[in-house]
Amino acid sequence: MNTSDLRNSVETAKETELDRLGSSKLLLALTDAELDRESVLRAAAESELAARETFSAWAADETHDAAADLFADVAEQEQRHYERVVDLLGEAVEPPGGGPMHGYLRGRETTVQRLAGGLLGRTLVSDRTHLQVISFFVNEADEPAAGVFRDLRTETREAQKRGLELLESACETDEDWETAEAVATYVIQLAYDDFADVLTGMGVDPKPIC
Repeated sequence: MNTSDLRNSVETAKETELDRLGSSKLLLALTDAELDRESVLRAAAESELAARETFSAWAADETHDAAADLFADVAEQEQRHYERVVDLLGEAVEPPGGGPMHGYLRGRETTVQRLAGGLLGRTLVSDRTHLQVISFFVNEADEPAAGVFRDLRTETREAQKRGLELLESACETDEDWETAEAVATYVIQLAYDDFADVLTGMGVDPKPIC
């Protein structure tokens, strides 16, 4: 297996969950149905902070030097993302707990698990989130805000690319590849389950209306 095969396998296995996470219902879940500019920006800022905390913790104790450097770079990137979002919001936000996905990620201890979970599984979810936020601001005719999130999406995709390149060398055995796939798919499942639980609690069906 290689990282291209890995990504394709993960996306195929979690196609339904990723499609639903990429729907307009995502922002309903993230904002508790408060679909206004402030609520969307606040949710986005909290997401960037949660990611910063995860990657900062990994950078501090990672034993693989190249991975530690990458995690530190991503933590700095997430901090810049947070700052750009709060510039739009006009105020800081309190660090969130991170939810089930980041709770799980912060418990990963091996390099393969962290690269697969944080820079494949999480970024596939983040890509859908950024797209929905971009669409929200396009619909609001707020092109400056939409432009910021386009930048964030592009930079997150670049981080994913770097993570996959490093994962290619970190996976030395078939078992490593199996671990990477299991962790990445589980991260997506956790994000989806959280999304679905919030919507269900609101009385909204997470499944698309056919």
